Amino acid sequence: MNRDQLFDIIQQGRIEWSSHALRRMLEQNISRAAVKHIICYGEKIENYPSDSPLPSGLYFGIWKDQPLHVVIAYDYTNHKVFLITAYWPDKDHFEADFKTRRL
Repeated sequence: MNRDQLFDIIQQGRIEWSSHALRRMLEQNISRAAVKHIICYGEKIENYPSDSPLPSGLYFGIWKDQPLHVVIAYDYTNHKVFLITAYWPDKDHFEADFKTRRL
């Protein structure tokens, strides 16, 4: 799914918010606006084409001067996005660029 398709899907409100994602967002004070911003304007830093039941990806972007990660799954058939999780990345798990995983 390319950036224009993602933007259109988000603008049409075709995003499903998992209860896990909403709980994580609430715990970490992450807004729906922040998540939508990262999906529309962020950078895909990891791709998981073999995820089941739908392929997914990890997106990175900056929201209010803080790095933010968003994981979404893509339903190509129905043109929908499913929010899996969102979180503020930390330097324990990512390099200083917050894009590269530490090994």
